[in-house]
Order: sequence, then structure tokens, then C-alpha cells
Amino acid sequence: MKTIDELLAEGVSGKRVFVRADLNVPLDGTTITDDGRIRAVVPTVKALAEAGARVVVASHLGRPKGAPDPAFSLGPAAARLGELLGADVAFATDTVGESARATVAGLSDGHVAVIENLRFNAGETSKDDAERGAFADELAALADLYVGDGFGAVHRKHASVYDLPARLPHAAGYLIATEVGVLKKLTEDVQRPYVVVLGGAKVSDKLGVIDHLLEKADRILIGGGMAYTFLKAQGHEVGISLLQEDQVPACREYLERAEKRGVEFVLPVDVLVSAEFPDLKTKAPANPTTVAADAIPATEEGLDIGPETRKLYASKLADAATVFWNGPMGVFEHPDYAEGTKAVAQALADSPAFTVVGGGDSAAAVRTLGFDEKAFGHISTGGGASLEYLEGKTLPGLAALED
Repeated sequence: MKTIDELLAEGVSGKRVFVRADLNVPLDGTTITDDGRIRAVVPTVKALAEAGARVVVASHLGRPKGAPDPAFSLGPAAARLGELLGADVAFATDTVGESARATVAGLSDGHVAVIENLRFNAGETSKDDAERGAFADELAALADLYVGDGFGAVHRKHASVYDLPARLPHAAGYLIATEVGVLKKLTEDVQRPYVVVLGGAKVSDKLGVIDHLLEKADRILIGGGMAYTFLKAQGHEVGISLLQEDQVPACREYLERAEKRGVEFVLPVDVLVSAEFPDLKTKAPANPTTVAADAIPATEEGLDIGPETRKLYASKLADAATVFWNGPMGVFEHPDYAEGTKAVAQALADSPAFTVVGGGDSAAAVRTLGFDEKAFGHISTGGGASLEYLEGKTLPGLAALED
């Protein structure tokens, strides 16, 4: 895989460089609520611009239906990128149409443009190779070189991620190089004890990574909505908690495998419960009750790990040499259910271990709860991509960057 430094050494001055970034940031209307993914691509864009390249930045945002939708415009992200670069960033109001062609043609050496949301074109996500390839051809006409730096999208077989690199000389940007380097530390020659913390809503989203990590981790801690399916697998009642009944047999099998392999599999011992889901808009007090994990009332649902579980998980993280965390411990968006996620984040921040926050809601939680990002070894920009890599899957966007 060619690096961006090798590309820069060959010379990029005056060349149009297509940077596939991940600017898929959360928006409240037109206000960006977390600009972490935009900041992550700045080193690559800045290096190319300073070397005299004409930089064309592209990304998806959200899930528009293959047609323009103002709610998913990259306009706010383009403006924020300009602020972070300290330079004007041109913005094309389409992907490969008249505006994109004119905007790119108008670039001078060292200047940057962002084209509109790639998913406004159905060819970006099409499962039809010909349709995807046709869109990749149009994108290729905008550039001379390709730099892949949208780690959050490398697990997608999309036109700008998979097909476009085959049409242009290509290299990996700084972000992708960093992300892959970190993931190798989690899969090759891992420093032990290796502790994995998994949370989030659905256990089905994590089955593949649990299956793979049972062969690698020393200890696995479970929280979030997915914990209740595991508690059910142990024979406990979980009230009206989030439950994937069809996954109970798989969870039971994983618990048995963990015991046979000597992997410590740790579930909550107490949880915060309520009969009502909290109001995440008003943040009105929820007044939850703490109960033992095996004594959840029939009419209530678990919404966070309890105080004893927080202490337990902190103790299980204290001696770790390597930690990977993906998924919040509860409904962290509400202050009454944020303490579990906060406790795990604090344990990682205090740890001398190599700590990796695996993107998605975990990364958002770290920022939302006010933690210094420098307190962690690495905060990934791609939750889904990280999980698929740890499952041992081939990621299309990385495979496309290989020579």
C-alpha cells in the first residue's frame, strides 16, 4: 500500500488529487455537533495543499436515497474544513455535474474544494458493478491521483471507495495509515492482558467480533443494550429491556466457549432501570432505580450499568496492557444514564495501557462527556470498519489501495 509520503515525494504540484474523506458528521440542522471526523482528515488535506496539489475532497453524509437532499448537504462540513485549514474551501453543489466540473477546473495550486454528498448519486452505493463503475468513471475525470483517507467507509464496496482507486494512481492518507497501524496492534503481537469492552444496543451487531475476539482477548466486558440478551442467556429475566430473543442461543454458546477457553466474560451485576425511556431532547430527570442484574422488574428496562458494575469494570481494566472499547454502557445521551459510559471512559483515560476507542457512539460519548482525547491511545473514526477488521474480514476500501 503506497503511502501519502511516497506520493508527495513523487510530486503532486499542479495535479488534481481526489481525497476520499469521511466527513459524515452528526448535524443538528446545519450545526455540526461533533467535528472529529473532519479534524481527522486535515493532516492529509493540508500536506497535499502545501505541496501544491489541487485537492478535491469527497465524502458521503447520512443515508440520502441516491438523490439530492438538502438535509444531508456537505456544505456545513466544507465550511468547517475551511476553518480548520485556515483557508478558503470551494464548494461544488453537485457530485460530477456542471458545478463540480467548474469548481475543480477553477482550483489553483494549493487550493481545496469539496464536492457535494457522494450519495446524492445512486451510483455511489449501487450493488450493480456497471452502475457503480460508471459513477467511478465520472469521478475519475475530476482528478489525476487518488488518496483514500475515509477510514469510516472502507468496509463499504462503494464507487468512491472501491472502484475509483482502480482508475487512478492511488495511495493511503495519514488517517488510514494510522487506523490500520492501530488495528494491527489489536490483532498482531498484542500486549497482554488484552481487555475488550463492548456495548451498544444490539448484540447482533457484535456477534462477529465477539466470535473472533474469543480467540484473542483475555477478558471481555459487556454493557449497553446488548448485555440484556446475554443476561437472558444466563437464565435471568430482563423485564422490558432491549432483548434479541433470537440471539439468546448464540450468546449462550459464546459464554460456554469463553469458559472453555479461559476467557473472562464479564456481565453487569447491577443496572439502572426505569419503566419509561428517558426524554433525550428535554433531558428531564428520569429518576432511575438501581437493581441487581438478576432482579430486573417485569415492567422496567435496564438503561445503564449500575454503580457496582462500574467499580467492577474499572477493576477489570486496571491491569490491562491493551484495551479496545466499542459501544456505550447505557443511554449516555441522558445525564441520568451517562455514568456507566463515563466510568469506562475514565478507567481508560487513567490507564497506562494502549487504549483504543473504537469509533461510532463510543467516540461521540468521549467527546460529549468532556474527556481530553489525548488521554486515550487512539480514538477511531470508524466504528463499523474497526469491528469488521477485528472480525478478520477483508475491507474493500483497504484492498483497493493495495498495489
